[in-house]
Amino acid sequence: MVDVAAHLFRGRGIAGVSVADVMAEAGLTPGGFYKQFASKDALIAEAVRAAFAEQEPTLAVPGDEASRRAFVDRYLSEEHRDHPDQGCPCAGFGGDLARGPHEARQAFTEGVEADARHLARDDEDGLADLCTLVGAIILARATGGTDLSGRILAAARSALQ
Repeated sequence: MVDVAAHLFRGRGIAGVSVADVMAEAGLTPGGFYKQFASKDALIAEAVRAAFAEQEPTLAVPGDEASRRAFVDRYLSEEHRDHPDQGCPCAGFGGDLARGPHEARQAFTEGVEADARHLARDDEDGLADLCTLVGAIILARATGGTDLSGRILAAARSALQ
């Protein structure tokens, strides 16, 4: 149920997904939800944690430049742009969690810090790289289907090389 929620929330936005949607997609009855979670907010927090955990094996190896370049190329790909439900939790949850429940924001904060540590030896450089990646993928998704979308991905890739 948590993994299903993580994919649905990233793909449709938190407000665009109901508990009933999650349960139906998971093949469960809505009544079973409250046996596992006190609220949708609790599910959101767990979904954020699950999304970051799912992404972890794909992250760059800290300090390995070849791994970093490969991660940047995968992140700034058309495949990632076109499949937000399977993509980065930073881009998938960021806008929603600015107004989201505290526990989910805390889980998100921890995930952002961990992602940044994988991108550069220095915390500030890692955060700057992560901001470039996330901003680029959000803009590329918002302009999808246009020439600008591809140019955004290429420009960010160039800036991070």
